[in-house]
Amino acid sequence: MKTAGEGSRALNFFIDTLIIFGLSFFGFKTWNWYVLNWGYQSHNFGWFFFGILFLYYFLFEGFFAKTPGKWFTYTKVVNKQGNKPNLLQIFLRSLGRLILIDLFFIPFIGKPLHDFVSKTELVES
Repeated sequence: MKTAGEGSRALNFFIDTLIIFGLSFFGFKTWNWYVLNWGYQSHNFGWFFFGILFLYYFLFEGFFAKTPGKWFTYTKVVNKQGNKPNLLQIFLRSLGRLILIDLFFIPFIGKPLHDFVSKTELVES
């Protein structure tokens, strides 16, 4: 089990964030159409972005242990034993990504906060 490097992590982040932003933007614009035409309550873009971010990672990593970014870089999420993480670990991992300073923990603990809290690793597949 070879741990993925920071370059793979950065590429994963870039690819997944582009997809999440696109989905969020589409959802936000669709919702705003309903706000203008049907009188729905308006919400900030951040609610769409962070909601879709959580669902995106929870669903992809829960079902496949990979996201499209991880497919591109041939990496996957595993638990400490090298197996697919359980749903609680995926939930904690997805929740940990919502903390804005998540990546700033790499110099101090050797991995992002979402890996540390969920007791998971990102490895090459």
